[in-house]
Amino acid sequence: MSLVGGLAYLLYRRRVARLLEMERMRTRIATDLHDEIGSNLSLIAMASEVATSQAPSGDAKMNGWLSLIASTSRETVDSMSDIVWAVNPDRDRLQDLTQRMRRVADDAFTARNIAFHFSAPTREADVPLGADTRREVFRIFKESVNNVVRHAACQRAEVEFSVSAGRLRLRVSDDGAGFEPAAASDGNGMASMRRRATNLGGELRVRSQCGAGTTITLTAPVDGRR
Repeated sequence: MSLVGGLAYLLYRRRVARLLEMERMRTRIATDLHDEIGSNLSLIAMASEVATSQAPSGDAKMNGWLSLIASTSRETVDSMSDIVWAVNPDRDRLQDLTQRMRRVADDAFTARNIAFHFSAPTREADVPLGADTRREVFRIFKESVNNVVRHAACQRAEVEFSVSAGRLRLRVSDDGAGFEPAAASDGNGMASMRRRATNLGGELRVRSQCGAGTTITLTAPVDGRR
C-alpha cells in the first residue's frame, strides 16, 4: 500500500513540475516577444514614418511604400500585443479577458464615434480561464468588433459578456446595415470565428438582415470542453 502511495505522490510531483515549467516557458515567450520582436517592429514603424516625412513630396510611389511599411508594422505590433497577452500566465483569469475586451471595444468604437454599451461579469464572479479558451474568445470578440467598425455603418453597438453554470456567453450586436449571412463572403472572418467556436466546444450563431443590424452570439464551456 505504501508503495502505491509513494508512486502516486511521485507522479503528482512530476505533473506539478511539468506545469510549473510550462508556466515559466510561457512567461519567457511573452517577455521575449515583447522585448525583442515588439521593440524591433515599433522601431521599423517609427523609422518609416520619419522617412516618409523626409521623402520628396513628388515621389508618390516611394511615399506609398513607406506608408505601407509603417501601417503594416503598426498592425503587426498590435497583433503581437495580443499574442503576448494570450501566452502570459499572469492573465489567466476571466477579469483579465474582460478588461482587455473592454479596452478594445472602447478604442474601436470611440474612434468611429459609435455609441456602445459593455456589460460583463463583476469581479466577484471572477474565475480561472485557460489560455486556449481566453485566446479563442478574445479573437472571436475582436473580429466581431472589427466587423462592426468596418462594415456595419451603425450608430450604436452592444457587448454582453456573461458566465454562468460553467458556460460563457458573448453577444455583440449593432443597429447597422446588416447583411445576408448565407451570402456573406469570408471577408468578415465568419469561417474563422466558427472554427474558433468549434475549438472551444461551443457554438457561434449569426443573426442579421439587410437594414436591421447584426447580432453575433458565442456560447461555450468555460473549460473548453462540451
